[in-house]
Amino acid sequence: MATKLTTPLSPLRNVFDRGMTVLAFGLTIVGILPLISVLWNIISKGLPGLTAVMFTKPIIDDGFANAVVGTLTMITIASLLSIPIGIATGIYLAEYQPTTRINRTIKFLTTILTGVPSIVVGIFTYNAVVLVSKRLFDFSYSAVAGGIALAILMLPIIALTTEEVLKLVPNNFRLASSGLGGSKFQTITRIILPAAVPALTTGVLLAVARGIGETAPLLFTALFAQDWADNLTSPTASLPILIFNLYNDPDPVKNQLVWTASLFLLGVVLVINLPARFLANRNR
Repeated sequence: MATKLTTPLSPLRNVFDRGMTVLAFGLTIVGILPLISVLWNIISKGLPGLTAVMFTKPIIDDGFANAVVGTLTMITIASLLSIPIGIATGIYLAEYQPTTRINRTIKFLTTILTGVPSIVVGIFTYNAVVLVSKRLFDFSYSAVAGGIALAILMLPIIALTTEEVLKLVPNNFRLASSGLGGSKFQTITRIILPAAVPALTTGVLLAVARGIGETAPLLFTALFAQDWADNLTSPTASLPILIFNLYNDPDPVKNQLVWTASLFLLGVVLVINLPARFLANRNR
């Protein structure tokens, strides 16, 4: 009797499965179309203006070399600040009394920080760094302030990624190290972290990819400069702010510079994301 009831439903289920597959595929195409449109627009408008001169001259001379250097400088400062602190925070959350109230509080605050709008981080850094440095050290907008703002954005990504990655390391590693007389510090530094390096690298690269494309925090911290920055404590150009500032410029040369800078920034983010995705897939 059961066989007679299920047999007529079988073709119906096949039709439903195929229909849902077609629907899912169609919606995927619809979702990809805006991305393809954006990519095509940037590539078609940015590629004609891509010349070697742009990588050697500052914005004032119709290049964007100073913006590239400024972006790399600030992301380096941000990485030097956020990577050690983020990894240390992740280690504490994963390895040191993960069920205590202080641990839960730190994780809660770190999770909240991931959702804070970047412009709020920019305003905070402006008040905490730019205004304070102006009063105490006689400089205000700077690459240092921009790097600190980007570090605040990158920090929670690295910390939470580190925590999740360390939790995936088999507990047998810890037990074996402890059985051989290793301390907790030795177990973490010599066993756990080396085993998690590929996945940790993925989290760091994703955080860098986010930081390198941020605009709002740099408006309040690094400002902008048409020429080369004098030092780390002076206003500094960056690729996102270049695109923001010059997009409505009526000068066709400046307008072309915007599209070419967008193409270059897109390429940098892609170059950072590809190794991250490769490492993530390899560790699954």
